[in-house]
Amino acid sequence: MEDKRKLMEGFHRLSRQERLARVRQISQLTDEDIRILSGERALPLDVAEHLIENVVGYFPLPLGVATNFNIDGRDLLIPMAVEETSIIAAASATAKWVRTEGSISTYSKGNLIIGQVQLPSVRNVSFARKELHANRDLLIDLANECIPGLVARGGGVRDIAIREIERPDGQGMMLVLHILCDPCDAMGANLINQVCEALKPRVEQIAHERVGLCILSNLVDGKLVVAEAIIRNVDPALGKGIEEAALFAKADPYRASTHNKGVLNGIDPILIATGNDWRAVEAGIHAYAARSGRYQPITDWKMEGLDLVGRIEVPMAVGTVGGVTRVHPTAGVSLKMMKVKQADELARICAAVGLIQNLGALKALSTVGIVKGHMQLHAANLAIAAGAEVHEIARVRERLNEILRVEKQINLTRAKEILAAIRCAANPTVIS
Repeated sequence: MEDKRKLMEGFHRLSRQERLARVRQISQLTDEDIRILSGERALPLDVAEHLIENVVGYFPLPLGVATNFNIDGRDLLIPMAVEETSIIAAASATAKWVRTEGSISTYSKGNLIIGQVQLPSVRNVSFARKELHANRDLLIDLANECIPGLVARGGGVRDIAIREIERPDGQGMMLVLHILCDPCDAMGANLINQVCEALKPRVEQIAHERVGLCILSNLVDGKLVVAEAIIRNVDPALGKGIEEAALFAKADPYRASTHNKGVLNGIDPILIATGNDWRAVEAGIHAYAARSGRYQPITDWKMEGLDLVGRIEVPMAVGTVGGVTRVHPTAGVSLKMMKVKQADELARICAAVGLIQNLGALKALSTVGIVKGHMQLHAANLAIAAGAEVHEIARVRERLNEILRVEKQINLTRAKEILAAIRCAANPTVIS
């Protein structure tokens, strides 16, 4: 473990080739894995043709690694595919603080995803509900006959619940069957959709009612993950500032939205890097945040004596088998980098990184402000936007950061001025 930590030290100061060498050593990757990470072996176009329609090319995202994470006693490199400046740097720096002064632990609550079979306008609610309940075991058996492969792996439909929902138009009641399924290490979207469609004729026959929609729910509140962090001996002023920031998010949905976006800055890049459906996870998390009828933050931070304690609880349906995760070479290497084999492990890592990403943002907001650290890293983007060539970017960025330290702000105009001055100095005969 100590060797891994030494290999993570100074990671951001290394060249890309040196980083790849360390990633290989830390995660025990193969030559082929490194070729995939480095971009030498891209996703084959013939595979891309089968993933989406009307393929014309690729839209690459930078893939980086967050360092210094110790989750449940394991030192991990976290692959993150993301375009936003400062996310990986903030995650790595905050994880180092937590690793030095505290700990991160995770656990799961439940393993069931949800499929919905809707009866949109029920004429006889009591009869339909009674008959569906009486035939519950029959429906479970029929559902599992549709997914023999999943059942053989130890998964399958475990239960069926019936909900009554008043129609928003005031025209009676809906009944909704919740098909509760253990997808094992798959996300399970296609599986549960097939099950719901297959049950439709028998549900109509039993209830003597028409079935409407048959579709999964992304609010997987039967499949929650929890991450908790504790940082010891925190400066009381800093701890109080972070606690106050969390209270602001609880009080105001406008702030809660941005608070939760910061959490997802940590979660989404891992989902993208591993080929998971980040849109589905986001939809479920936002719905879960609003389950009380008021949109709330999905993390909580409070001081307990001199210790800062944080917690996140979110629905998380992810997969480590099937779909893009199976066919995309980079997704496979990303999972291998984290030594993840089970979907539950991946979900808990995502929750932990989201919690730490949130802590980094609240710490910055409570001290120097969000602009300072973000703008230092944003300087390279400004250099590129100004038109700097690859060999000019570092010099423009360094000069912008010098200006930022004095003037507290930088912009594209200043970047263009610096670039023009650099070029003029390099070639005095050129009139800028």
